[in-house]
Amino acid sequence: MHYEKWPVLWLAMATVEGPGRTNWVDYFLNYFRTRPWAKRAVSVVSALLLVAGVALLAYPFATNLYQNRLQNKLSKQLASGELKQKYRNRAIGVGDSLTRIKIPPIHVDVVVVEGVTPTALRAGAGHYPQTPLPCEKGNVAIAGHRTTYGKPFADIDQLRVGDQIELDTPIGGCVYQLKKPPFVVDKSDLSVLNQTPDKTLTLTSCHPKGSAAKRIIVQAVWVKDLQGA
Repeated sequence: MHYEKWPVLWLAMATVEGPGRTNWVDYFLNYFRTRPWAKRAVSVVSALLLVAGVALLAYPFATNLYQNRLQNKLSKQLASGELKQKYRNRAIGVGDSLTRIKIPPIHVDVVVVEGVTPTALRAGAGHYPQTPLPCEKGNVAIAGHRTTYGKPFADIDQLRVGDQIELDTPIGGCVYQLKKPPFVVDKSDLSVLNQTPDKTLTLTSCHPKGSAAKRIIVQAVWVKDLQGA
């Protein structure tokens, strides 16, 4: 292709000054009209940009669809006798159903899986395996998406003091309550996962939405067990 002619184009543009001379837009138009290869190149680039734009817009929708189908499977697993026995034996594998989290003020009702690997979090929310099981003594921690894979934690920044969060496991459940509003920490701050002497719950997610620069944190304290816990 005639790459050596590009300097000529830029030189011509640079010398265009004063009234009565064709402006640089006309030079561009004329350049592409008289050079078929340049028109093809622009067409290819335009097509690639269009495809990239469509893919960018479609990605969240595709992940939400995937998560919805996965949640149906996880719901059945959570209700199975086999999982109940695994839970009692503390033998839940990464990616398996662990508990159902319900947050009425922001309309959250999803199954949380064990693990916070990228694959596990395709379920929408996952339990930090180094923290206690739901409703047990200590700091139970759960991570969730805000913009993809069902975005269950999309609105956790809207939670207020007094709001309640319910966890339902194969062997029972419990309720936690916010005693302070959500807050933001640096993504490297893991102190929010530290253990506590009492029963507490910590939710983590990326902040702001669409960025992993920070982490938004919700912390709540146990208020009661549910029947069967």
